[in-house]
Amino acid sequence: MTDRVVIVTGAGQGLGREHALAFGRHGARVVVNDIGGAAEGTAKEIRAAGGIAFASSGDVSDWGYAQSLVEQAVAEFGVLHALVNNAGINRDRMLVNMSEAEWDTVLRVDLKGHFAPMRHAAAYWRDLAKSGQRVAARVVNTSSGAGLMGSVGQGNYAAAKAGIAALTINASAEWARYGITVNAVAPNARTPMTEAVFADKMRAPESGFDAMHPGNVSPLVVWLASEEAGDVSGRMFEVGGGEISVADGWQHGPKVVKDRRWEVAELGAALRELLASAPRPAPVYGA
Repeated sequence: MTDRVVIVTGAGQGLGREHALAFGRHGARVVVNDIGGAAEGTAKEIRAAGGIAFASSGDVSDWGYAQSLVEQAVAEFGVLHALVNNAGINRDRMLVNMSEAEWDTVLRVDLKGHFAPMRHAAAYWRDLAKSGQRVAARVVNTSSGAGLMGSVGQGNYAAAKAGIAALTINASAEWARYGITVNAVAPNARTPMTEAVFADKMRAPESGFDAMHPGNVSPLVVWLASEEAGDVSGRMFEVGGGEISVADGWQHGPKVVKDRRWEVAELGAALRELLASAPRPAPVYGA
């Protein structure tokens, strides 16, 4: 990562802060984003440790700010190599009680807050590629087990994180021609959001390896943003503690076929036979 320029969104605390600090330790020049004054604290930590960083405060779901964030990085460092989308919020509630504002806010911050920086960074890299320059660009998105499996009481968050997973594979297919890889991680770690939801499971141990520390996720994020990761794209990694796995998405499954339209009365038996031969879906978290 030496001298590679990376933007990390939502880096004022939790996972994003750990990612930004890890990039700084590995020689990257880091653009630290968050709302309010949180970003400056992380940038100061990177600089105090001998790294290079500057802070940019703003809402990444704002189209104009997302564009300016990319422009700031290029203006400051002359180039941009990687974007780590980490910013996100939750507004947990059972779906039957969820308000329109709780739905809209989470989809805006989490899903649009991924797309807007991605779109502007990709436009910058596309222009470089079209001008004949070599591009080795990386996008690392942040999904969640809630987005992969569902999570009771988090329907808005699960929908946003599932959208990020689909956006990741779609962007990886569209942007490969420009030298851009796009991957995502689904972290299992102690953060300000998860501490509030899963307090009993998130306590740090009194001694030994802290498997829930958010810094355990960062080495994978740093590697995915490196030059070495150029042959990996469109993949989802679940990561927590010392464990990394590859999560697989929707696949074409077993099927039943006729050479004519199905009749409604035929479908009950046919579909039960079909479902009996298909893998059972993973259980929804909290179900």
